[in-house]
Amino acid sequence: VADEKPVHIFILSGQSNMAGMNPTLGLEPEAEALFPDAEVVYFKVARGGQPIRYWVEEWDAIAEKHGIDVQAKRARDKNKGTMYYQPILVEYQKIIQQHPDPASVTFCWMQGERDAREGLGAAYADAMTQLIQSLRRDLKQPQMNVVIGRLSDFGKPDDAAWQNVRQAQVDVAKGDPRGAWVDCDDLNDKERDGVKRDDLHYTKEGYELLGRRYVRQAKRLIDGRQPAEDGRPG
Repeated sequence: VADEKPVHIFILSGQSNMAGMNPTLGLEPEAEALFPDAEVVYFKVARGGQPIRYWVEEWDAIAEKHGIDVQAKRARDKNKGTMYYQPILVEYQKIIQQHPDPASVTFCWMQGERDAREGLGAAYADAMTQLIQSLRRDLKQPQMNVVIGRLSDFGKPDDAAWQNVRQAQVDVAKGDPRGAWVDCDDLNDKERDGVKRDDLHYTKEGYELLGRRYVRQAKRLIDGRQPAEDGRPG
């Protein structure tokens, strides 16, 4: 049955800051506001503390190319393989059965803290690029949009591994004709005893704004407009 209204699909994936984002507080109301004559559907595949290699089948080869000791990094993996990639395909097929001809598909990504902490920034851009290519192929959506959440400023300027992943995320987003990125530096500002600090995880308001920024950047990509260069679409 053909959809009466155009349908836009959002795929939400990543580690703890994606797992912690409640779409009903930010993403849903923003989608209702920006897509008044369409239906927006979404699903989430996310779990805290997970490295990008659990999504990317080709990660070992990519890491070796960048001089990373794969065996050492995989020592504690317990053969987890790409345990978070296949569920994306499964959940997507469920939606496609109901909405066989979506007007757009957008992949929203919030991950990288684990890779930064393991010092794997050198392989991150290639791994992220491969993940996007794989999804476009396997979802049969070559025009899939991508909105990447950039690691927050929890990692300080002298934390090279953290900064490498941050830069890789922006580079991949800007290098993709259907890509955008979201700034998260203002989402993790927490206060304790009157002193502000940058936390690893975001505030309730931060998670809400994260969802809204994903939708705002996606809407610009869908409309063929330039996404906000500073990662903070109004």
